[in-house]
Amino acid sequence: MATRDVILSEHQQQLLEALVRSGRYQGAKLKALKQAARQGWADGSAGRVVDVAADQLEDFVGPLGQRAAQAAKTAG
Repeated sequence: MATRDVILSEHQQQLLEALVRSGRYQGAKLKALKQAARQGWADGSAGRVVDVAADQLEDFVGPLGQRAAQAAKTAG
């Protein structure tokens, strides 16, 4: 498996460290997280990305979260 360097904001780093320390990402969850990361890297390599300025990130991510929640409701 290839190794990638990723730049995280201070908040993202703290969140990731807290999740790892809590043991939240073990077993199947870790497998799903790794698969999602692989898909994200593949999308990035294929040019399927949107460059969002830091000051617009919240406005961009908010609707994505709403769509994901709706999809989860529909699927579950």
